[in-house]
Amino acid sequence: MPVPAEYVRSLHTYELRILLALERLMRRYRWVPLEVLKSATRFSESELSYRLGRLMAMDMVRYEKTPYESYALVFNGYDTLALHTLTRRGTVQALGTLIGVGKESEVYEAMGLGVVVLKFHRVGQRSFQSARVKRGYMPEAGHCPWIFASSNSAKMEYDALKTLHPAVSVPLPIDLNRHIVAMSFVPGVNLSRATLEEPESVLDEILDNVREAYRLGIVHGDLSEFNVMVDEGQCWLIDWPQWVETAHPNAGEILNRDIENILQYFKRKYGLEYAFDEALARVVE
Repeated sequence: MPVPAEYVRSLHTYELRILLALERLMRRYRWVPLEVLKSATRFSESELSYRLGRLMAMDMVRYEKTPYESYALVFNGYDTLALHTLTRRGTVQALGTLIGVGKESEVYEAMGLGVVVLKFHRVGQRSFQSARVKRGYMPEAGHCPWIFASSNSAKMEYDALKTLHPAVSVPLPIDLNRHIVAMSFVPGVNLSRATLEEPESVLDEILDNVREAYRLGIVHGDLSEFNVMVDEGQCWLIDWPQWVETAHPNAGEILNRDIENILQYFKRKYGLEYAFDEALARVVE
């Protein structure tokens, strides 16, 4: 869950400065030494201690005492920085209910000028090593805390949506800050939960969208029934942080897997037979 709204609203300017300092310093330190943080914020020892106490009570900052006194920004603190910025820009006015949970994300309804969706990318420790291996945005070696891996993931998705919309049926990208992507609300339900009256036409539409994305140089990379939304026969492809360029050396293999996943789902649920070679030719024609 993101940090409660009242915590964001009640955040003192000094506490915001500490969060920003930790964010900056965590590019060099996994745990920021107290003396380094004190020097960066220029607060007195008593002021810094008081403000850190409040931030820890709100679960925005964690403390470690060995081998030295140090602090680290955690997701609640990172959420706060991103929401603070999106609110200041006018992108978000209020955070609503949780509407989806993925392997590495949480999706919330929110209010901006209208209803929008906020996707919080959360690349966690369990998935971090596989992300480092599989994803082009991850450094091959060195220090990369989960919060920055999540920011990289969000930027990947935002860049894909900007490239694809409106040629491909994807959510409209509205804004990006840190690990949060703001996008248009997509109606309907997940394909995995839908019962389609005309599955053939929906499969055709999905393949057409995969073709348009391919024409624009993008392969989804994680396409399945869980990453398609449908509403009265119309569909949208969602969840794009794992996309690869068509020039990527593994793009062909990844595209084949995406297509095979979709074909197998329609065969399994609807008994719909569609030859893989025919589907592939339709996409790359």
